[in-house]
Amino acid sequence: MYTPPFTISPQAINLIAEIAAQIERYAIRLEQTDGIRLRKANRIKTIHSSLAIEGNSLTEGQVKDIINGKTIVAPLREIQEVKNAIDTYELYPLLDPFSIKDLLKAHSVMMKALIDDAGRFRRTGVGIFGEQGCVHVAPPADLVPSLMHDLFDWLINAPDHLLVRSCVFHYEFEFIHPFSDGNGRCGRLWQSLILGQLHPLFAHLPVENMVYANQQEYYNAITESNSRTDCCPFINFMLQEILNTLKSHQGEAIDPHVGINVGTNVGINVGINEQKLLSLIARSPHISAREMAASLGITQRQCERILATLKQQQRIRRSGSNKSGYWEIIG
Repeated sequence: MYTPPFTISPQAINLIAEIAAQIERYAIRLEQTDGIRLRKANRIKTIHSSLAIEGNSLTEGQVKDIINGKTIVAPLREIQEVKNAIDTYELYPLLDPFSIKDLLKAHSVMMKALIDDAGRFRRTGVGIFGEQGCVHVAPPADLVPSLMHDLFDWLINAPDHLLVRSCVFHYEFEFIHPFSDGNGRCGRLWQSLILGQLHPLFAHLPVENMVYANQQEYYNAITESNSRTDCCPFINFMLQEILNTLKSHQGEAIDPHVGINVGTNVGINVGINEQKLLSLIARSPHISAREMAASLGITQRQCERILATLKQQQRIRRSGSNKSGYWEIIG
């Protein structure tokens, strides 16, 4: 099996431990009364920041207006980029981060009406250019399918921690540059999807916003990793950004006027396990919390927290007694 060249530094080990400690605290933060607004605000930040890194000039407010179906005055291409990103993040609960087919599907939606080969690997050579000219020449186009197959094979089978695998995948993805355009936004999305396998809260964690705030450091980490032929610097950078984001959002109060309309695109605000749990309830209304937890591969306590959150959001309700009652999906 192909293994990307990377080393795990003492810094990375410490960051992984700190992130693990912070994850549960952030999960609790999302369960507070304004958690649903926090999810919506974070999704706006995610879309805005990921596109802003690529040069999109729309503000967070304009992104929110587009999500809410309002008409704005802006370049048509930039509006299309936002609409595509919204549609792509709606697919989040349905995308398998270990599937090349799903990657191509996500790219086809992300780049719809923007490029002619949306959803297909590039067939020409590409380079990445900075202020001082070409900083990276991607591998030849005819190698892209096999390189991506090897990368996914490693992602699926490698024994490394998912936090590490997500960072290495992100870096290798950008190095291969498999598409003619849209590599940056798809690479960041895919890292979030991989992290979602570690914990569903990563569906609502705007890592892209932190990367946008430290955009030059992001590119510096890629450049240093390229020169070393070892993505250790990129791993350290991304783990630090994930930790910073977890810490910075735990105590943040959300203005009730920030976010999108409650009825709009609710699907993009439901994590992977929440979505699976709703499917279980739809199929078997009398299913118990213990049976749900076993089906989802989580603890009963975690399952009960998800149920409590969905009840608080008025997404489900319980009818009858605990022993003989049943679940109902609202709306």
